[in-house]
Amino acid sequence: MAKTPKDDPANYPALGRWLMFLDKKKNVDRIVYGLYALCTALFLADFLYYKKVYLDLEKFPGFYALYGFFMCAALVVCAKLMRRYLMRSEDYYAPHDVEAEEYPEDGLDRESVND
Repeated sequence: MAKTPKDDPANYPALGRWLMFLDKKKNVDRIVYGLYALCTALFLADFLYYKKVYLDLEKFPGFYALYGFFMCAALVVCAKLMRRYLMRSEDYYAPHDVEAEEYPEDGLDRESVND
């Protein structure tokens, strides 16, 4: 399939051209591994400086990294549990929704096609 002029990356905005490198899985993997390396470096840097703490628990190296990870995971689990109670059926708003109304037949411009 030939590219149309609209699909030509040269016609994309600057940000669109810049983000084209994300089309390759290899580049996305590099970003993910870079984030892993950055998180590991920040975790290890926690061993290198003195911390003034208010609770003894904060003295544990990597406490805030672990706390953030587990709290984020807890938010996801809580959101999944809340979904069971808060989710409504697909037609919950149907009786009062504009989409549920019938379109008047006289408003349609129907044409018959004869072969």
